[in-house]
Amino acid sequence: MKLELYQIDAFTESVFHGNPACVVPLKNWLPDETLLKIARENAVAETAFFIDNGDTIHLRWFTPEIEMDLCGHATLATAHCLVSILNYQRDRIIFDTKSGDLTVDVKDGVYYMDFPSRMPESSTLPDIISRSLNIQPKEVFKARDYVLVYDSEEDVKNINIERSVFDLINLDPGGVIVTSAGTDSDFVSRYFTPQSSILEDPVTGSAHCSLIPFWSSRLGKEKLFARQVSERGGQLYCENKDERVIVAGKAQTYSAGHFWIE
Repeated sequence: MKLELYQIDAFTESVFHGNPACVVPLKNWLPDETLLKIARENAVAETAFFIDNGDTIHLRWFTPEIEMDLCGHATLATAHCLVSILNYQRDRIIFDTKSGDLTVDVKDGVYYMDFPSRMPESSTLPDIISRSLNIQPKEVFKARDYVLVYDSEEDVKNINIERSVFDLINLDPGGVIVTSAGTDSDFVSRYFTPQSSILEDPVTGSAHCSLIPFWSSRLGKEKLFARQVSERGGQLYCENKDERVIVAGKAQTYSAGHFWIE
């Protein structure tokens, strides 16, 4: 069986930056085991599989290890694939997902994703995570992910994870966000996932489901500009809308081709 495969860098205006995702259009669903094997073979943080049902598009996300409940950068990559490569004609895309219907509006090359809000609540940090960090956070919160708040962007950039300790905990399907107010942005973040083949995710749209309401409340503003300060880096345009958040960004196509499975 011959299938199409697109690799797209999300939350960036240029290739080799942002977060790479693979996008695979399907006519019918393959067995979950096969989808997972394809994601492992692709060896990027997320592979998105979709089926165009006409009014809606059924979208699923797989890491090399598990199926995810929500992935921002692979959703953006899929929207970009549809619009810029597959000639999708509608300005609004409705994705049918494990997190419900997600809409993406496209305007001037920017993809505006409407996601659920996940306001984090005050929490305590598991000892395993604490022992894995070279710098301890000033505050700890949790929604799907742990949200660790630091004093400065420099602290966030200087975080090192002792992986042999970090991998002793399983947060499936969540991870650990480290964040602070930004120097040339409203806030910055990095994202780490224990027991994952890719420790640090370059740019994490779903993490902003918690970061947007948190920083909106703390900074007293509804529209925010965010940077993820990983090695590749990425930019996100954010808006807090009560029970929903808008996570927006650009994308660039890196490659297009085919692969074969039995």
